[in-house]
Amino acid sequence: MNKPQESVGKVIASLHDLHAHYPLRRDWLGRPKTWLRAVDGVNLEIHEGEILGLVGESGCGKSTLGRTLLGLRQPTAGRVQVFGQDLAQQSPAALKQLRRGMQLVFQDPFASLNPRETAGAAVQAGLDIHAVGTPAERKARVAELFACVGLAPEMMSRWPHEFSGGQRQRLVIARALALKPKLLVCDEPVSALDVSIQAQILNLLKSLQAQMGLTMVFISHNLAVVEHMADRVAVMYGGRIVELASREALFAAPQHAYTRSLLASVPIPDPRLRRKCPDAELPGLAGGAQAAFA
Repeated sequence: MNKPQESVGKVIASLHDLHAHYPLRRDWLGRPKTWLRAVDGVNLEIHEGEILGLVGESGCGKSTLGRTLLGLRQPTAGRVQVFGQDLAQQSPAALKQLRRGMQLVFQDPFASLNPRETAGAAVQAGLDIHAVGTPAERKARVAELFACVGLAPEMMSRWPHEFSGGQRQRLVIARALALKPKLLVCDEPVSALDVSIQAQILNLLKSLQAQMGLTMVFISHNLAVVEHMADRVAVMYGGRIVELASREALFAAPQHAYTRSLLASVPIPDPRLRRKCPDAELPGLAGGAQAAFA
């Protein structure tokens, strides 16, 4: 694995020998018998103010890692530290306060919105839960967020089904920014959008990151998107980080066989050209499947 690149920012979150396993089969008493090791011994530091790209094929553990980082699922083993605090050691009240500083942008914006809740209410929900300001101040904050992500404040009274896919993603981004988080995890935020809309959302995220000084973990399997967005790139294979490098170093001279295979799989726009696939065999199970059985 590449040596991590130096960063000007302090460490805002870190994963220490992180494991996250899912039961695959159970015995006749209902006890787990075999396990899927979605995340299998990850060590990673995320620096303040950076965009860390997390790439790998579907099923390699990217989303599980992101959700475990935010405390949305408990790790099987290892530690998660955010803002210097071990998430496993926090009381429910303390964890609630920590979560104000870390938010998630989901892959499917429509599935993450309540169809019986207006757009304005969806964005305001976090402000209500944490009792931020007066009701009038919350409403003003929601209108400010709508304008910030390129939505007209008049849309606050609309329902989720009245928005286009790109507008719904803007709405979800506004909701994630409501509590002024420091850490934003974006889980495949543009994979469900048309290419032209993808560019708009990516530019919006990059602009917001620069304006607000956000630290961002950007999960994707699209290498072109990651090259555009990330400062550093972590490559996942079989539940592990197999390469970690700056964007420039990784795309110019990938060190791991799996990284080279990922880059070789990117289509070339000219149909007359063919890219030669690397000959090196990948370690572990074929096809990137996780080591599954304990």
